[in-house]
Order: sequence, then structure tokens, then C-alpha cells
Amino acid sequence: MRRPPLALVALLSGGCAILRPVARSSMTPRVTYAEEEPPAAPDYADDGSWSALPDRDDAGDPLPDGVEGVDQRRAPADVFYVHPTSYVGKRWNGPVDDPKVNADTDRVATGIQAPAFNGCCAVYAPRYRQANGTAFIDVRPDGERAVDLAWEDVRRAFEAFQARRGPDRPFVLAGHSQGSVLAERLLYEVIAPGPLREQLVVAVLPGGSVTTEGLREHGLEPCATPDDLECVVAWNARGPRYRPHGFDLQRPDTREHLCVNPLTWRDDGEPATTDANLGAVFLEDEDRSVRPGFADGQCIDGTLVVTHLEHAPRDLPSRILDGVLGPQNYHPIEVQMVFMNLRENVDHRVDLYLHR
Repeated sequence: MRRPPLALVALLSGGCAILRPVARSSMTPRVTYAEEEPPAAPDYADDGSWSALPDRDDAGDPLPDGVEGVDQRRAPADVFYVHPTSYVGKRWNGPVDDPKVNADTDRVATGIQAPAFNGCCAVYAPRYRQANGTAFIDVRPDGERAVDLAWEDVRRAFEAFQARRGPDRPFVLAGHSQGSVLAERLLYEVIAPGPLREQLVVAVLPGGSVTTEGLREHGLEPCATPDDLECVVAWNARGPRYRPHGFDLQRPDTREHLCVNPLTWRDDGEPATTDANLGAVFLEDEDRSVRPGFADGQCIDGTLVVTHLEHAPRDLPSRILDGVLGPQNYHPIEVQMVFMNLRENVDHRVDLYLHR
């Protein structure tokens, strides 16, 4: 295996104190939002504006070794999945016509998370003009405008999603990180106030800023059991010795995050051992096998605290990201570490919805 350059090894070993300012500088826009021409808007009537669609082979289709998926063209339900940040450039909003950005989205975002839903659902995953990552760690007016542009794309993509699929079909809303932030707003402003709420099976929004109080302000509830419908699950995974820093999600709502334990699907503080973990899956790795017992978890003060975690496969860019985020920040693998629990439970909830 080819070894990384010595300078990079030294940078990694230097720890977060070196990595964070370098990463911050590499992604911070050099002009104001008003001084920058936004990228061209995606056309969601064009299949090229989607990372995944149910009627083609794409990033929504990979499967863990030995696991079967549904024929998405005949699936009884749909998932609208909003991918996390894959753009790391200096623009306020990332382009949707850049082949490298799109390839990164398909490989390390949609391709490793959205397949958790292809056991029950037809997968729809739009591309969108992602907000620069600094908009989520340093909330300022320019960053909020970038988030608003990304949200407008997601809103239009959801309208196209409704037009592409059959009427009255149940659906799952899903996202991660930036995708969860945008999907949460979609839930509050578009889905919850109208008839689409009755078609919602469950919203799966890990790695974002969902709060119990925020849900209830919009007439929604956390999922309290594995069988609940029209409810919301969310979690942010950290180790017991994790300490917050400048690269944490800093959204305006500072209330305690919602934590529904993805090993038990309950919003209580009961611990779940590794025996409850049906298996992590890392589709970005050559080894796509299911890894049972990968992690434990307990919801404590709004955080999924993980005290036991097996080794996760991480390539060099992922190791750099881990260094920036700091020790025991499991944000990058919040979906992969509970992949089979998520897959089994969403399948179960869809089945309950269809037969209730």
C-alpha cells in the first residue's frame, strides 16, 4: 500500500490544533455572499440533477454482502434522502454541475447512507447547491443566505419528488448533517402543516440539530418506540470523553438535541450494549460485510454516547476529517455504525404503515 507523504503524516500526528485552522482556511469564502454569483440552479426535471433515482443503477443501489434489496421500481414506499456536505471548496454554495463534486457526493454521501433505505423504498436523492460548511459552524448572515439557497433547492426537489412518484404513496424523509438541517426545515414548513404529513412514515434526521421542543412546536413527536409512525428519530454520536470545539454544528436553536437511540429506537436513557447492534456497514470500503456488535450507545443529555466502538475503515481523507473533528466525534459514521438497525427498523415501520 502506498504510504502518504511524510508532511501529511506529520500534520495528522500534530493533532487538531494544526488541522482545524488549516481546514477552516481552506473552506472559508473570500468574498461576501452578495459579491458572489450563485451556481446555476438544478433542474429537477433532468435526471442529472439527482444523485439517486429508483429507475436506474446509481448511488442508491449498493448492498451489504449477503443482504437483498427491494426492486425499487416496485417498492411500496419511497424515501426522500438529503445528503450531507460533500463540497469543501471556498464558494458560498457548491455547484451541481461539477463532475468531481457529484462523484464525491455519490461515493461518500449518497452511496454509503441512502442504501440503508433500499430494503423497503424507492430511493430519491437530489443534488443541491450545498451551503459552505462554515455556515454551520459560524452562524452569520452570509452563511444563512447560503443555507437558504440550499434549502430552496431541497424544497423544489421535494416538489419534483412528489411529481415523479404516484399519489398517496407513503414516504420516509431522511438526511444527515447539512442534509438533516435542510430536511428538518422541509418537515416543518412543507410536510407537517398539510396532507403530506399523513403519508410520512418516519423522519430519520441524524447528525443535525433537531430538538424535542422544536418538534412539538410544529405538532410533531419523537419516536418513543420501534413501532411509532409519523414521528422523528435523530441522534448525534460522541464518545464519553468528547469535548465540543469550533467545528461543532452551531445552529440558532441551542436547546438540547433530540436523541432517539438507534439501537433500541426509544428516546429514553436506557443503555444498549453491543449485542443490540445488528451490524455496521461501510459501503465505501472493499469489505462490505455486515459487522454485528460494532458499537453500543446510550442517550445522555441529548447525545448518543458510544463507549465501545470497533475499528472503522477510514481512508486518508476520512482520517484528516476525523482529525479536524477531534477525538471521539463519531459524526462521520453516525449512519454506518448502526446501518442494519436503521435498515431493519425503517423496513418494519413501512410494513406497519402499509398494514395499519
